[in-house]
Amino acid sequence: MSDSNMTVPEGIIVGTAGHIDHGKTRLVHALTGIDTDRLAEEKRRGISIDLGFAHLQLPTGERISFIDVPGHERFIKNMLAGAAGMEAVLLIVAADESVKPQTREHFEICRLLGIQNGIIVLTKTDLASPEQIAIGREDIESLCAGSFLENAPFVPVSAATGEGLADLEHALAGLVHRRVHREGGGLLRLPIDRSFAMKGFGTVVTGTMWNGALQQGETVQIHPGGRRARVRGLQVHGKAVERAVAGQRTAVNLTGIDHSEIQRGCVLTLGDGLEPSKLIDASVTWLDDTEIPTHRQQFLLHFGTSEVPAFVKVLANSDSRVSFARLWLREPLLALPGDRFVLRRPSTGRTAAGGTIVDAFPSARLSRPKTLAHLERLAHADPAERLQLSVQESRSGKPLSDLVRATGWPAEQLKTLIAQNRRLILVEPAQRVISQAWIDQKRARILDWLRQFHARNPAAAGAPVAQARLDLDPNLASAIFNGFDAVQIKGDLVALATHKPQVSAADQEALGKIERAFRQAGLQPAAPAEVLRSAGADILKSRGLLETLIKNQKLVRVSEDLIFHSDVLAHIRKSLAAHKGRKFSVPEFKEWTQISRKYAIPLLEYLDRQHVTRREGDTRLVL
Repeated sequence: MSDSNMTVPEGIIVGTAGHIDHGKTRLVHALTGIDTDRLAEEKRRGISIDLGFAHLQLPTGERISFIDVPGHERFIKNMLAGAAGMEAVLLIVAADESVKPQTREHFEICRLLGIQNGIIVLTKTDLASPEQIAIGREDIESLCAGSFLENAPFVPVSAATGEGLADLEHALAGLVHRRVHREGGGLLRLPIDRSFAMKGFGTVVTGTMWNGALQQGETVQIHPGGRRARVRGLQVHGKAVERAVAGQRTAVNLTGIDHSEIQRGCVLTLGDGLEPSKLIDASVTWLDDTEIPTHRQQFLLHFGTSEVPAFVKVLANSDSRVSFARLWLREPLLALPGDRFVLRRPSTGRTAAGGTIVDAFPSARLSRPKTLAHLERLAHADPAERLQLSVQESRSGKPLSDLVRATGWPAEQLKTLIAQNRRLILVEPAQRVISQAWIDQKRARILDWLRQFHARNPAAAGAPVAQARLDLDPNLASAIFNGFDAVQIKGDLVALATHKPQVSAADQEALGKIERAFRQAGLQPAAPAEVLRSAGADILKSRGLLETLIKNQKLVRVSEDLIFHSDVLAHIRKSLAAHKGRKFSVPEFKEWTQISRKYAIPLLEYLDRQHVTRREGDTRLVL
C-alpha cells in the first residue's frame, strides 16, 4: 500500500458475469493488463475459482474497478460474494457457444440483486463465424428482453486480437455517466471479500463500501464479534487516500488484529449504532412458481459477501411470484431496509429467488394480518415515511437508539428528519421519539380524566399532578404537559384551564379554619398535614382546599413541606425593607425572628428568590 495520498477520480465498480470459459478473465486482462487469477490452482486449471480484482483508468479520465467472478456452477457462492459489490455488469457470452446455463443464472442473480446498468459483451469473435455471432446476439436479446439490459450497449470483442476493445472502453466510459449512485448515506458498512497479510503493512481487508465513509486513523469494529482495530491506511483504485466513501472499492490496512481473525462475510463498521439481526421480513421475488415454498423451508441466503443458512416462510398465499416472507437466520447479519439478497436451494445449488429487506427487526408478537399490513406500508415508504411509521406504530414511541439500529442512519441525521416532520417529536431527556398523534391521544385522555375529577370534586383547585400523569415516564409526561394550554398547573395540582372551584358553605368554613391555623402559626408552622388536622378539616378535601388558598395567594408555599400565611411573609418583607443595604448572617436572622434553622434557611432561600435579599457568602444583603 502506497504512502502517498491522492484524489481519486469518479469511477464505477463493474463486475463480470457469464458461463465458465467464456473469456471473462482474459477480457479483463486485455483491458487492464492485470491477471485476476491469483491462486495457484486457478493457474493450473485455467479457470477462475475465486474473485479477482483489477482497475483501469480510461483515456477520458474515468476509473473502472473490475470484479471478475468465477463462471463455474460449483463456485457460484464466490460469484455472489462479488456480485454484491457491483454497480454495473459486463454480461459476457462467448460467440462460439452463445448463451449457456451459467449465463442465465448469473444474469438472474444480477437482476435479483437490483443491478440497473451494464454492457453485453460478445467475446471470442475471432473463433466464431458470422452465423454464430448472429445467433449469439439473437439469444442474448431474447434472454435480456424486458430487463435492465434490454437496451444495453452490445459490443463484440476479441481479447486475442484486440478487436472491439476500443469500442468497449468507450461503452465503459458511458457506464460511468449513467451510473446509478448507491444510496450511501448512514453509518459505515463495508462487507469484506478478502483478508490477507501484506509484508510491511500487516492485515489488509478489501470490499465495496456500502454506506458511510471511513478515514485513516479511525477505530472500526469487525462483525460478527465486534472486535476492534485501527485504520492504518486506505486505498481506492490502487491509490492511497485519507478518506473512502460509499460506492468505492476500498482496501483497508488494519492494526490491532490479525488477518486470520477476519473472513469473507465479515462486515466493518464504525461505533456501536448498528446491531445484527437473526430475524428479518422481506419482499421476495421467486424465479418460478415451483420455487415458492408452501411451508417453512431451508435455503442458503447470500447477503453481501456472506452465505448463511436461513428458514423461509411465505407470509401469504399468492399467485404472484412476489411475496412477503419471514426469514430465520442461523447467524446474525447487519441488514438494513433496502438491502438485497439471493436465496438458493442447498440441495440442488439452484438459485430460487431474490429479495429486498423490508424490516430487519420485525416484531414477533404481531399477528400475520398485522404483519402483512405493516410490511405493505414499509415497502412503499421513503426514509422519512419509514421513520414516521416506525414511531407511530409503537405504543409509546421509539428510543432513538432503536431507530439508529433499524435504519442505519446516525442519530444526528435522524434528528434532522424528526425536526422536519411536524408529526414527530424528539424528547431529548429521554432520547425517545414520539408522535404528535400519541401526544394528542394522551392529552384527550387527561382532559377526560380531569373533567371527571372536577365533577367529583367541584371545590378542589385541581387534581394531584402525579395522578394526572397516568403513570407515564416523567420525561414523556413533560412533553405532554408542555404547551398544553387546555390545562393549568399550580404547584403540584393540575386543573382544566377553565376550571373555577365551586366552594360550598361547609368548604368556605373549612377554608377559614385552615387559613386561621396558618396565620396563628406565624413563622413556625407545622407540616401542612398537621395544620390541616388541627383545623379539623376533612382530610379527603383538605388537599384541594389548601391548594385553593395557595392559588388565591392567601398562603405561600416556600418549600415542599413549608407553607406560610401571606400576611406573615408580608410582615417579614416590610421589616427587612426598613434595613435596605444592611448585611446580616443566618444566626442574626434567627435571633431577630426567634425561629430555628429548620425554618430560617428555607425562608431565607425564598426571600432570595423573591429578590428581597441576596446571598453573599455566609451573609445576606437586604435589597
